[in-house]
Amino acid sequence: MPPRSKVVSLPAEVKAWLDQALVENNFSGYEALSAELAGRGFNIGKSALHSYGQNFEERLSALRLASEQARAVVAAAPDEEGAVNEALMRLVQEHLFKLLMTDGEQIDLPKVAKAVAELGKASVVQKKWQAEMRSKAEAAASQVEKIAKKGGLDAATVAEIRREILGVAW
Repeated sequence: MPPRSKVVSLPAEVKAWLDQALVENNFSGYEALSAELAGRGFNIGKSALHSYGQNFEERLSALRLASEQARAVVAAAPDEEGAVNEALMRLVQEHLFKLLMTDGEQIDLPKVAKAVAELGKASVVQKKWQAEMRSKAEAAASQVEKIAKKGGLDAATVAEIRREILGVAW
């Protein structure tokens, strides 16, 4: 097993500074970063920094791409009902369950328990939000229905307006 990376072993505040410096320097200037770290009492060579920086840059690039794609998906197909979030929660729950069933003794049970609790909380919050949105839509549909009837619209037109507001395709 290879030795643990010196960069990963840095104190949190030094590693945070290094990560920021890598981003600001566009993942270059490893010699200067090595010299700066040496001045702070950490002897890490430019090759080790480059290896860490390359991995960090790839992860950052993948995260940026995922964020851009997520924005594009949301713009192209808005999810007012939270179906994508609910599906994602179920997928994570399924994977956690499989993990527990296969590698039960090799996992960090407190972390898994916390993840399950947070998923449950997120699910409850989402269900509450969905119920509130349905209630608001129903109230708006009822109000519009009253106004439309007062205005003399026929029952079929009123029903069509109500279906549009509630998002029901009959």
